[in-house]
Order: sequence, then C-alpha cells, then structure tokens
Amino acid sequence: MKPCLGWREWISLPELEIPGIKAKVDTGARTSSLHAYFVEPYNQGEIEMVRFGVHPLQGREDIELICSSPVKERRQVTDSGGHREERFVIETSILLGAQLRKIELTLTNRDTMKFRMLLGRRALQDLGLLVDSSRSYLIGKSLKEKYILPEEHNK
Repeated sequence: MKPCLGWREWISLPELEIPGIKAKVDTGARTSSLHAYFVEPYNQGEIEMVRFGVHPLQGREDIELICSSPVKERRQVTDSGGHREERFVIETSILLGAQLRKIELTLTNRDTMKFRMLLGRRALQDLGLLVDSSRSYLIGKSLKEKYILPEEHNK
C-alpha cells in the first residue's frame, strides 16, 4: 500500500535551505507552487537563474529566506480564480518524512493565501503518495520550531 499524506503537511526543501514550510496538499492543482514575495531572474554564465524571497511562516514577515535556483522553464499557469500568469518553474528536492525526491515548483506571491506552498497532483504522482483529506500532518511533526529565535525561547 502507498504511503498516505494528510491534507496539510510540514515539509522541507533542502536544496533551497528551507528547513520547514507548511504545505496544502492540493489534488485539484496540477503543479506545485511556492510562495515568493519577490522574484528576480539573472544569468550565471550561460545558465538562467532566479533569486527569490520566501516568508516560510504565514504571518511572520520577520523571517526571510533568500533562495536561488536554475530556471527549468517559464510556464503559463491558471490559478484557482481563473487568472493566467507566467511563472518561473524550478526543480528542487522535497523532503517528506523520510522520502527525498525532486519535484517541479512554480514561484508566485502567496501573501494572501493561508499556505505558503501547494503540493499538486504531479508531485503526488511522482512521490507515489495517497491523500487522506480527513486528516492532517500524517508524515511527521511540525518543523516550525526550526525558526524559533533564541530570544523567543525566553517568552
């Protein structure tokens, strides 16, 4: 039997040095997307790259991670509201529990969304995972503590 995820999970993106981010597992979305509050393309020699900022925790703009990755492609994506936009697509590793795999992510501003990441159908198929939409956090504990600053331990 295939491993099962809940409708929301804490995951890591080690190549981007994102130790933890809460993702909504969204079987209605074809592609996965990652929150990026700014996106800047640049070239590193002949390689097209993208630099972007991530606020990994909802409601915590004081925590900023600056990431960079080679651009796999640019793609037209239709969001859940029916709006089309061109997004950068990157390929990076995702750590779900003990599973480490490569997935594609589109970069978009998700400031108004509850989740900083969507894990879409294509990634779920590549990972060989099922979803139990009635449960949450089936693959591991919260990774939120990775962001607790030393002065917050004293509160």
